[in-house]
Amino acid sequence: MRTRLLAGTAALADYEILEMLLFLGIPRRDTKPEAKRLINRFGSLAAVITAGRALLRDAGLPQRAIEALELVTEAAVQLSRAERVERVMLGNWTALEQYLDVPARSMQPPGLTALLLNNRNQLLGEHRWPPDADVATLGREMLRHALERHATAVILVRNWGDAAPKLTGEDRNLYARLERTAAALSVTLHDLLVIGRGDWVSLRQRKGR
Repeated sequence: MRTRLLAGTAALADYEILEMLLFLGIPRRDTKPEAKRLINRFGSLAAVITAGRALLRDAGLPQRAIEALELVTEAAVQLSRAERVERVMLGNWTALEQYLDVPARSMQPPGLTALLLNNRNQLLGEHRWPPDADVATLGREMLRHALERHATAVILVRNWGDAAPKLTGEDRNLYARLERTAAALSVTLHDLLVIGRGDWVSLRQRKGR
């Protein structure tokens, strides 16, 4: 299978590609039966990869294999944005929602992302932290990245994955602390959005869609 993969993926069937991906999370075991079972259950390779953590767990997939598939989703999202990120204008809610691609981002692992903007609301880049990152670390790294990219504003996006989105007291406290930290260096914190299960809510607007 490795030899065929190195020769090119065009001739590989969907279950064979999934077989190789599963091997990253299920070593030293024949993953072909598992790959075929998952494709039969979900319908296609794309459906398996984008099924989300909860459905994959219900299908009996071990955590390490789920994480391997989530890396594929994350890589696809990052690649799709790589060429257009410098040209994206986020001057209104419609542009922001289109860029975030809420259904796709809901399938990514939980975490917090900072969207860095210039004074024309043009996206300069984004940086992601795991959900357990402490506030002090977030504040320092957010400002470091903002200064490196000459950003003047930040939009925070918290991803809850397969959980329904809602604003918590922790979110409001985080926003308030980071807003004060950013203001000290003349960086404006525009908003905090919470994404999950294909929907979103905003700290400023309260309700997404």
